[in-house]
Amino acid sequence: MSVLICVELDNGSIKKTSLEAVAYGAQVAEKTGGQAVVIAFGKADPAELVKAGQYGASKVLHAADARLEHENSLAYADALVQAVQQESSKIIILSKSGLGDAIAARAAAKLKAGIVSGVTALPETDGGFKVTRAIFTGKAFATAEIRSEIKVLVIRKNAIEIDETSLSGGDATVEAFQPTLRDSDFTATIVSVEKADSELSLTEAEIVVSGGRGMKGPEHWQPLIDLAKALGAATGCSKPVSDLDWRPHHEHIGQTGIKVAPNLYIACGISGAIQHLAGVNGSKCIVVINKDPEAPFFKAADYGIVGDVFEILPRLTEAAKSLK
Repeated sequence: MSVLICVELDNGSIKKTSLEAVAYGAQVAEKTGGQAVVIAFGKADPAELVKAGQYGASKVLHAADARLEHENSLAYADALVQAVQQESSKIIILSKSGLGDAIAARAAAKLKAGIVSGVTALPETDGGFKVTRAIFTGKAFATAEIRSEIKVLVIRKNAIEIDETSLSGGDATVEAFQPTLRDSDFTATIVSVEKADSELSLTEAEIVVSGGRGMKGPEHWQPLIDLAKALGAATGCSKPVSDLDWRPHHEHIGQTGIKVAPNLYIACGISGAIQHLAGVNGSKCIVVINKDPEAPFFKAADYGIVGDVFEILPRLTEAAKSLK
């Protein structure tokens, strides 16, 4: 029996969130007495795929069909089901994302499998199979028991701690996987793909520096950008900022935008409306900078700085540069 981990690729490499899912799957495999197997779709660098072994995977199934190069949850779910059948997998693991949720739901329906999304910890396997998941946008947790033979787990970012310096696994073997693809999976075709110009993806970034209306306008954004560059961070913004076109909409973080879970989230001039908090409460550490000591965001912060962002940001930038 194997634990099958479905990973997402970015420019031929496995995304960081998917590597977390691989490490999680390897620990689940260890608990259940199986092996961790990865499946990847589309164009990929074999030298990058073998790195899954460092996170505990024994092998990688690579479905390299050209039709799978663009994200397609219909085709991916069909291929995933075929891999499950080939590997006799009873547990399927994906990282939580728009694509991951879509693949998981379709595959679970085809496999008649129980599915839990937003998983935050390793399962309890004594006397059943129970997992903890985040609910109410991360404000509470629930324990779910899966009783079906096949189980699908969608893992929240930072569900498992990974020490990159202590990875001990070797390289995984890469095997070609050729699923039977149905024409009906390609009734909708992707004509073009336009990616954001930013160097770092918000969902993959370890550090995010985000700004709100307290930045006073698009012309005042440079201090925030300077800090982000000094920290090697991605930049984000609150919904009012994107609505005002101060920043591009793909930087909008919140319940109706992108949900992030970096190791460090720095909020500059953001009051902390509940919609924004819903998009960042998976962050390991939240630092809030606001001149209003009564700003709601301070209640959710690990560290708070009361003061003018335009005085504080340059000092933080210099401090970051001096540490490097």
